[in-house]
Amino acid sequence: MDKIKVILNPYAGRWLASRLRPVIEETLTALDVPFELELTTKPGTGIEMARQASLDGFPVVVAAGGDGTVNEVVNGLALAADALGKPTAGILGVLPIGSANDMAEIAGVPIQLRAACEAIKRGRTRRIDLGVVNGRYFDNNVGAGFEAQVTIESRKIKLLRGTLLYLIAVFRALSHYPSPTMRITWDDGELQRSLLMVSIGNGRRTGGGFFVTPDAVQDDGLLDLGVANALPRLQILQLLPKVMRGTHKNDPAIFLTRSTHITVESDYPLPVHADGEIIYTDAKRLDISIQPARLEMIV
Repeated sequence: MDKIKVILNPYAGRWLASRLRPVIEETLTALDVPFELELTTKPGTGIEMARQASLDGFPVVVAAGGDGTVNEVVNGLALAADALGKPTAGILGVLPIGSANDMAEIAGVPIQLRAACEAIKRGRTRRIDLGVVNGRYFDNNVGAGFEAQVTIESRKIKLLRGTLLYLIAVFRALSHYPSPTMRITWDDGELQRSLLMVSIGNGRRTGGGFFVTPDAVQDDGLLDLGVANALPRLQILQLLPKVMRGTHKNDPAIFLTRSTHITVESDYPLPVHADGEIIYTDAKRLDISIQPARLEMIV
């Protein structure tokens, strides 16, 4: 087996990843997987690390962290493929040790650390689609409005992980986020109204336990668009359990459709996240599209 590159975000999982570094090294060594491990130092550095690793010829680049770490590595792999004129990005491995591991779980990556290392040893892969928002790649979803504000609030909470973290963040965001008027266009339709949030899913789950786009499929060549109307706080709280079960599809406050190209426009500056990473706090236009079968990943 050729040497692989492991990009570890030590902050992932509220510093859980840093504590797991020796376990990762010991497990890969015991499995006879040759590797080179590098730590990210601040947000965004994983993109360049992954891009350079792919250009340097590492056949597999592993994201050790949560959804944000995966997003950075995916962007690096895709940028390297763009530079080389390759239709498919290099092979992605994931060690899911973040606060939320939506993309990995939905794709079929084992959640237990040893099992994820064993999957990398086996090397079985699948192709999935990648989305692009204003030139930045995403693998799971993009959220604008309230969903992104929840992400911002979650960053302020230091002692929790997983679904509970995002539930607390929901209640914090409810206290002050407005519902601006947005104009959404997609392949065969458009709408303009006061909206709580817009969610574009390549995967069906976000925030560690919210099935906002419950029918999204990672390899169908389509993006799932979910729109929530402006609602009183009580109705939002009543809707929340449905979203956590993915049973909100027939709720009159929700609109769901599928498309290959989506634009979001707003005069009000929108917070926006891509795979749990805040990429804008003041966006007024988003241009979002899908690139089918762009990424090969180990499962």
